[in-house]
Amino acid sequence: MSDFTLQVDQHKYLPLGGREVHAILTVTGTVAQAPPTEAAEVIIIDTSGSMTGGKIREARQAAKAAVDALRDGVEFAVIAGDTSAHMVYPRGRKLAKAGQSTRDNANKAIDSLDANGGTSIGQWLLLACDLLESRPGAIRHALLMTDGQNNEGEEAFARALKKCEGRFVCDSLGVGDDWVPDELRKVSNALLGAFDFVRDQKDLAEFFTKITEASMGKTVAELALRVWIPKDATLKYIRQVSPTLLDLSGKRTPFNPLTGDYPTGSWGAEEREYHLCVEVPTAAPGQEIRAAWVKLVRPDTGDVHASGNVLAHWTEDLALSTRINRKVAHYTGQAELHELIQEGLSARAAGDTATATARLAKAKQLADSSGREDTARLLEKVVEVDPGTGTARLRRNVERADEIELDTGSTRTSQLRQEG
Repeated sequence: MSDFTLQVDQHKYLPLGGREVHAILTVTGTVAQAPPTEAAEVIIIDTSGSMTGGKIREARQAAKAAVDALRDGVEFAVIAGDTSAHMVYPRGRKLAKAGQSTRDNANKAIDSLDANGGTSIGQWLLLACDLLESRPGAIRHALLMTDGQNNEGEEAFARALKKCEGRFVCDSLGVGDDWVPDELRKVSNALLGAFDFVRDQKDLAEFFTKITEASMGKTVAELALRVWIPKDATLKYIRQVSPTLLDLSGKRTPFNPLTGDYPTGSWGAEEREYHLCVEVPTAAPGQEIRAAWVKLVRPDTGDVHASGNVLAHWTEDLALSTRINRKVAHYTGQAELHELIQEGLSARAAGDTATATARLAKAKQLADSSGREDTARLLEKVVEVDPGTGTARLRRNVERADEIELDTGSTRTSQLRQEG
């Protein structure tokens, strides 16, 4: 059993003519008892030709670590991915129930994995989708690992992601320095999972174990944020802003003309935060309205786990209307930092040195001022800023791994530090 709370942080006062209302929604889940066994897990291992040598050995160990982390009773499968997708365990397009014998048999099958062929991530996900669809009531999760660039056409990849969207959550790992973060970012955005960078392949088993254990801790298969807004209002965006950045705005499922559901995936004992922005019709001074009514719901049953109101109040008092909520300001800055890094790295890849330098230098300044020491250290490996003059220049001969780490790390955010 799980319990949830939804806390709304905002500054409701708007100046005359003001229309944009911002709020941070903090959703916290607590587990009252041991999680159920109704779960399904698919482990997807890249076995393309680039995985030869030490990589395939570490991938085997990582896959076995994930299998060993499965709870008894969880339905599972292991897939090998190259130009197509292949069942490793069990044989046939089906899931097996985790127990000591099935874990042992799966690990024996994993030991036979070899590396050859190309990389077709969409095909791997489609097989996982077919397997997981056989367990519609379960908490459905996939763990995908790759070390290379997707060889599929963009349209085929997009079609595969579209088919899988809403069917399961997928966490992804990129290993080494020859994969493309944007490809796993697309998987993350479509399937509501995280993606991360494994710099040293020897750490792969630790990552697999951590992700699988987190999946085993989920207790609710699917929750959505059900957002009502007034007539003539516009929901400009709704984004997950902690622990990672995910834009949910384009994932609306209509509930009624004024209300839409935005999926959040499966939940356990955890906290996530979302930034909601609504544009409302302006009103007279002193008038207060409900700019949004947010409920945390289970879409298949309609059960409401928590709810909260987002308000708008118009005032002529400039001291009131010019204040900014600390949480809103914090996460707005986190989103800006991510955008600056993405724009800077894209410009650098395109050879636009001026734009890359400006964006990455500004990102470094923002990381320093917001206390993101981890991101600031990564930025220092890409851009150099003279502390005296403020002059910035791109560093030459940046290691590809440093660039990937900066790229993937920009999706992770830091929580607001408590005032004290």
